[in-house]
Amino acid sequence: MSEKFSTGADYKVRNLDLAAQGRMKIDWAESRMPVLMALREEHSARRSLKGMRIAGCLHVTKETAVLIETLKAAGAEISWSGCNPLSTQDEVAAALAAAGISIYAWHGMNTEEFYWCIDKTLEFKPTLTLDDGADLIFSVHNRHPELAATIVGGTEETTTGVHRLRAMAADGALKYPVIAVNDAETKWDFDNVYGTGQSSLDGILRATSVLLAGKNFVVAGYGHCGAGCALRADGMGANVIATEIKATAALKAILNGHRVMPMDEAARVGDVFITATGMKDVIVGRHFEVMKDGAIVCNTGHYDCEINLDDLEAMASGKRTVRTNCEEYTLADGRRIYVLAQGRLVNLAAAEGHPSEVMDMSFANQFLSMVRLAREGRDLENAVHDIPETQDQHIAGIKLQTMNASLDVLTPAQLAYLNDYSAGT
Repeated sequence: MSEKFSTGADYKVRNLDLAAQGRMKIDWAESRMPVLMALREEHSARRSLKGMRIAGCLHVTKETAVLIETLKAAGAEISWSGCNPLSTQDEVAAALAAAGISIYAWHGMNTEEFYWCIDKTLEFKPTLTLDDGADLIFSVHNRHPELAATIVGGTEETTTGVHRLRAMAADGALKYPVIAVNDAETKWDFDNVYGTGQSSLDGILRATSVLLAGKNFVVAGYGHCGAGCALRADGMGANVIATEIKATAALKAILNGHRVMPMDEAARVGDVFITATGMKDVIVGRHFEVMKDGAIVCNTGHYDCEINLDDLEAMASGKRTVRTNCEEYTLADGRRIYVLAQGRLVNLAAAEGHPSEVMDMSFANQFLSMVRLAREGRDLENAVHDIPETQDQHIAGIKLQTMNASLDVLTPAQLAYLNDYSAGT
């Protein structure tokens, strides 16, 4: 492995000299994450995670750093790696290492280095795992199954990971309970929609600086993440086209004012393409063959398999990097196709990821799920568990308070009416 890194007994990062810069970013995130900071104050006094050893595999951003330091404040020991080769912010990783966090993460790692970092986080034999994409959980099950016996439970942050873990559980292959943080309303309906929408467009604009107004903006997959991208692109004046395999999702797109068509048709008219499906081969060779000269292609799904870059490489007569996170592929007929962030998460590889304000709720769910597992994990079956509605409402309530918003409260008579099945017209 390369020696051009800062290394210590329990860390490996790009450059420890970036720590001061990273600390300023973490401080900024703290000022925008009041829910998590309130939980830090409450649970640091309780030491709710004392005795827990948490291995984490999640994008190393300033927001993640606030989560990590909140877990530590509650008494946990931490060892961390990034969950995507291009999403680590090196200055944040340096700040965490300088603060005594065991961390193995840097921007631009290859596949071998990626799994080496995960393996290093497992050396201290965790009792809890915290995941985004389930690579850490898969590593335990596939390469270190002996560790599962002492792991109380885990959490999973993203849609792709939850889907795969539910498949594992259905096959009886899951060796410890996992909480589906992604499926919490205060994660799914906010982080996935507003966070992905804003940060993905941020990544596209940083990598290209193009004008979106008037362009045909093709969103592959109209789930929460795709709908968020469509919402923001529409707000910037783009003509949004959605591609879907699910009839109800396609109907939602149409009723929200977007066109719907198969990718084979959209490929001919699109100016900017973004995939948000969690499925491989969404854009393949036959689509590149008919794209306009100058088409921009990117992905905001967890894995880099949604755009088949092998097909594009085989078709290209030339390739060059024209801007940071923007590669130009020239085809035999002279058309140029631009791929952003090597087909990886454009919002994290080409921008900073979701805004701190929305990650506040997602990471509050991660934190409270860790506390729940520390308390109850040994009594839970080896399955994928949902976050309780009471936790969702508690987090949303705290968030509303920080925004100076308040709720109505039902009167006793209204509460009685709510459950009165004898009431009629």
